[in-house]
Amino acid sequence: MALSDTNTTIDYAFDAQHIWHPYTSMTQALPVYGVVSAQGCELTLDSGEVLIDGTSSWWSCVHGYSHPTILAAMQQQLLSLSHVMFGGITHQPAIEVSKRLVQMTSANLTKVFLADSGSIAVEVALKMALQYWQGRNKPHKQRIMTVKSGYHGDTFAAMSVCDPDGGMHTMFGNNVTKQVFIPAPTSKFEEPLNQTDIDALENAFNQHHQDIAAVIIEPIMQGAGAMRFYSPAYLTKLRALCDEYQVLLILDEIATGFGRTGTCFAYEHANIEADILCVGKALTGGYISLAATLCSDEVANGISDSPAGVFMHGPTFMGNPLACAAATASLDLLLKGNWQQQVSTIEAQLKQELASAIDLAQVNDVRVLGAVGVLEMHSPVNTADLQKAFVDLGVWVRPFSRYIYIMPPYTISSAQLSQLTSAMLAVAGSIVPSKSNHTLISHG
Repeated sequence: MALSDTNTTIDYAFDAQHIWHPYTSMTQALPVYGVVSAQGCELTLDSGEVLIDGTSSWWSCVHGYSHPTILAAMQQQLLSLSHVMFGGITHQPAIEVSKRLVQMTSANLTKVFLADSGSIAVEVALKMALQYWQGRNKPHKQRIMTVKSGYHGDTFAAMSVCDPDGGMHTMFGNNVTKQVFIPAPTSKFEEPLNQTDIDALENAFNQHHQDIAAVIIEPIMQGAGAMRFYSPAYLTKLRALCDEYQVLLILDEIATGFGRTGTCFAYEHANIEADILCVGKALTGGYISLAATLCSDEVANGISDSPAGVFMHGPTFMGNPLACAAATASLDLLLKGNWQQQVSTIEAQLKQELASAIDLAQVNDVRVLGAVGVLEMHSPVNTADLQKAFVDLGVWVRPFSRYIYIMPPYTISSAQLSQLTSAMLAVAGSIVPSKSNHTLISHG
């Protein structure tokens, strides 16, 4: 474990007394580790320890930390215009990032709504779907259909389409809208679509299509809800049924977009198009919060024909120039770079180095797709204990529920990735399974 000098002092006492961290208790909080700087794929702690980051700061920092291109773009923008309201005003940073998004996504997605977080991008998508059907004189189409084991954010509409069993539905009671849930896809990524999945989809559409405004799904990879990969043929069938039954298709690419699964967007594995698309996380390379919801001309026209006549949403920090400048720089790095080769190389190494984990008694399954490696345990793990074990091994890996996973920056070296996979094998082989899960993670 490398060491680095630092003069920064972290006030842990104040933090523990006053600051609420994601998904944790104020009376029995999980330990936190003070980070004072980050460079490339490494985090430097106040203790001087340097950790290889295996999570890309919750899957967002795909180019690594302190990338000179993104920093220069943000510094230049900061000197001229850091923020201005987007109502009645426009600016070139918003135009530039929107140009990139229209260029990178499927041809039918022509309209861009710039939001400030992934959860809000999902809220926007759901509101778009509801307003669209109002404009098409079918206001009774008010419900959203989705699959179990999904995750789409922590705000109320987003919560309503998260997993109904392992999510937050029960604790917030009737304040969470009751949506339509169907079984999670069981056809694995490498497999054709099985009859069980076909029947579940067809039955759901046949039974509920009259009331359904849209289906929302994470394409190919279910992230925080299950860390599972499923067959592209499932998306192909879903798209066909949405067309047949006049239901919009919302694809949530907040976690999977910008290369994570080996294609620029995960829906490309199935060669389909969304009616509405949500992106975030890696949009800015993980440097500042920004998200976007894209839709087709048809969706935009339907919303404009609704009784309101306008789309009813407008965040204060919508189209923030500083975030847009960071996003444009990040997207240009992807458009001009070799991320495809980077992700392919990471995938091959993950498959090779994690394969032996299936022989460990505590491991139920090993899964790899693109720059994602997952060890699914038989039982939930103790996050605090495993977190410390990984830090002791010089890496930052944050397990949750039954999953020990990594989603490293695309710029990670082979040696750094090997240190991460070795740590995963060592920790997975040494833990004693716990009956309770003490923490979850937020990806909103």
